[in-house]
Amino acid sequence: MVFKRLLGAIGVGGPTVDTVLDPAPVRPGGTLGGRVELEGGRADFEIEHITLELVARVEAEHEDGESEGVVAFDRFTVGGGFRLAEGERRTLPFEVTLPWETPITELHGQSLGVVLGVRTELSVAGAKDKGDLDPLGVTPLPVQEAVLEALGGLGFGFRSADLELGHIGGTDQRLPFYQEIELVPPPQYAQQVHEIEVTFLARPDGVEVVLEADKRGGFPAPGHDALTRFAVSHDGVEHQDWTAVVDGWLHHLVEHRAGYGVPAGHGALPAHGHEGHHHGERRQGPGMGTVVAAGAAGLAVGVVGGMVASEVVDEVGDFFEGEEEEEEA
Repeated sequence: MVFKRLLGAIGVGGPTVDTVLDPAPVRPGGTLGGRVELEGGRADFEIEHITLELVARVEAEHEDGESEGVVAFDRFTVGGGFRLAEGERRTLPFEVTLPWETPITELHGQSLGVVLGVRTELSVAGAKDKGDLDPLGVTPLPVQEAVLEALGGLGFGFRSADLELGHIGGTDQRLPFYQEIELVPPPQYAQQVHEIEVTFLARPDGVEVVLEADKRGGFPAPGHDALTRFAVSHDGVEHQDWTAVVDGWLHHLVEHRAGYGVPAGHGALPAHGHEGHHHGERRQGPGMGTVVAAGAAGLAVGVVGGMVASEVVDEVGDFFEGEEEEEEA
């Protein structure tokens, strides 16, 4: 419930819109509930449609450097086709399903610094206005949380998380961007890699876990990246020894050479995996270290540093309001 304002596209005296999201945590592929509250203006208005748009702050690399922008990654029509009388108050409840690849924004209640929002668009008598913006918090799926906690248990520390515009080659990625969670290696890996980046590509039957290592020189060439992928099921998460599974993934990532293929059964799940060097399949970009800098904080206990909830709200508002001003200009 942030940034409620009069609809500028309609003019003074138009209706106002306020979207209130349910406080319950939401996961990728889960149900986001809430209500849209309308208040009529100084005259009757025909409400053509009410649309919720999921938006994200995304980084992009290009020849001149890096930039940030807003990407809409899903839209839902939740109402419309009625007359809103002068001064009338009306509440429209809604439930929508988030895309499975929706990025996670928090772990154990701590913000990762990723900015998502729900923007409400109201179409009234031919005029459209993005009348309300709310921050969207997304918690990890059980298998995502298990992998992150295993990494924390192995000594990896959270460095940053961001959203990168582009596609990871060889995957079934659906959204136009992907999330990177950058981790600092513990001593047993520090001689081999600068950092590990984790990306989750969730779908109804499981999650594809993409691991990328920024390797140090000598494995086998100076400064190259290695990338490997494993598909894991949503089922039986609680029965797996995730520390052993993830440790096996990491050894495979840092020790193997170029080429695809993983030993049968690798990962201790009905899964598949592939490894190869990074050849431009992923667009890289700087992390959000200035926003979230947790150093060697343990993921397993949820100490990821970063912004508290009120700062996230301010970050969402400042960024998206600035983006809207650019659109209007």
